[in-house]
Amino acid sequence: MKRLYCQCGSQVFFDSEQCVHCGSLLGFDVDSMEMRSVRSLGGALCETPDGQRLRFCDNALRFDVCNWLLPADSDHSRCFGCQFNRTVPNQSLPDNQRRWRVLEEAKKRLLYTLIRLGLPLVDGWRDPKNGLLFDFIEDGRSRLEFAETFVSIGYLGGVITINTLEADTVARVEAREKLNEGYRTVLGHLRHESGHYYWARLKPDLVLRRDFADLFGDESADYGAALQGYYERGPRPDWREHHISAYASAHPAEDWAESWGHYLHIYDALETAAAHGVIASAPAELDIRGRIDAWQDLSLVLNELNRSVGRGDAYPFVINSRVEEKLVFVDRAVCALRQA
Repeated sequence: MKRLYCQCGSQVFFDSEQCVHCGSLLGFDVDSMEMRSVRSLGGALCETPDGQRLRFCDNALRFDVCNWLLPADSDHSRCFGCQFNRTVPNQSLPDNQRRWRVLEEAKKRLLYTLIRLGLPLVDGWRDPKNGLLFDFIEDGRSRLEFAETFVSIGYLGGVITINTLEADTVARVEAREKLNEGYRTVLGHLRHESGHYYWARLKPDLVLRRDFADLFGDESADYGAALQGYYERGPRPDWREHHISAYASAHPAEDWAESWGHYLHIYDALETAAAHGVIASAPAELDIRGRIDAWQDLSLVLNELNRSVGRGDAYPFVINSRVEEKLVFVDRAVCALRQA
């Protein structure tokens, strides 16, 4: 994430809605990839200091879950990011506004990184064949009226599904402990699932498919049986030698998605570090090997800092030579997707 500023010069956050220094209203403009200071003109309309007219997203005005802007003459009432939503939490029910806000902030950060990487990105309403949509869905664990349902996090046919319970910190930590995971975040889920989406978007490439099999294994292996075996018996004993996480050992498709998710994680973190002067070069200025080297150094510092204040590691993963090759493969796939 690059640094974002208010018109007064104060630095603001990606999800800021108002400058705490001067009080200006703020909104993120996806066209310029900048935060814009605006004044309300009434209703959805607003205006920048230089006279440009924009509109607040309808999800900002009605539900206070979005801070993105859209052109005043847009045919849509919702911003670019909110147009990717297919199902959102029922806002008439308690706690769902807070849950949706958490989910929406993570989704917007994912979209930001995908845009910065130059990846093809279109919502499934405009392009049902190639587009992406998001379902944020409840089940019996969070809502009594859905007692017989169980919603799993996953990807299928252009739709990423996230259980809204993941937006509750306590429930997410309980799931992390139950599954013996070292790391579990809403943004991490979204990054992982976007990997499934982009693998499906890659056009058949015999070289890419061959190299995938060499690195990750046979993606045609029975997926259901593989996951059942993983949850019943746990990961393979030597998973640390071959995979970025225990879950990555469940199936080649999950190994790919985990590697993709870490690729996005590393890119975003390095961009943030460079923007704040912590490292010398932004990830866009480095090749993939350079990014991995920079991240190895930076993540070590982050972990030491976390331990210094009594917290767990910020990045509890090891990038060994095998995992590095998988990240290099992801970078090749990103380049292929840009050209698709």
